[in-house]
Amino acid sequence: MPIQSICVYCGSQPGRDPAYMEAGRALGKSIAAHGLRLVYGGGTKGIMGAVAAGVLANGGKVTGIIPEFLVDMEATRHSLGQLNELIVTEDMHTRKHTMFERSDAFVTLPGGIGTLEEIVEIMTWGQLGRHEKPMVFANINGFWNPMLDLVQHMREQGFIHRAHLVQPMVIDDIDHIVPAILERAEEEGVSSGEEAVIAKL
Repeated sequence: MPIQSICVYCGSQPGRDPAYMEAGRALGKSIAAHGLRLVYGGGTKGIMGAVAAGVLANGGKVTGIIPEFLVDMEATRHSLGQLNELIVTEDMHTRKHTMFERSDAFVTLPGGIGTLEEIVEIMTWGQLGRHEKPMVFANINGFWNPMLDLVQHMREQGFIHRAHLVQPMVIDDIDHIVPAILERAEEEGVSSGEEAVIAKL
């Protein structure tokens, strides 16, 4: 089976640049247009809400995964009812693990500390050989440049072992993200439920 779901990490706030929200809606539309399911943190506000709205408005499917204590902070119980599937977890650890298990690839839009922590964990698991699923930094208006510079600095200073496993795709154009994931999957024989190959910079 081909890749069926894409996990999106992003902020529960809109950010200061309107391009971030626009990118969220556009990515959601692209996910739906390619017949894929969105897996995300369940929030209905900020960029998280924009991605989910983009999928739902274009006939796509959405799985939201959110811990109970965040329901009233990152969403509303009424808005959560609009999702195709809602999983409420007891804690953050269970949320992140469930998101990982339900996803065939990962895309990171702009966000804060939580978003950073999520993608760094996925990169760490990749370095440790726990997965080889595609990862993408959606580098909207250069948002992730400081992070990418830091990773390169770590690599140059010899602190990233098995560096070939910690090289996500970096894509500036939101419309190219889903096609790039699917193309990489086709090239490398990635399939749902199997190991995927992390794309290189």
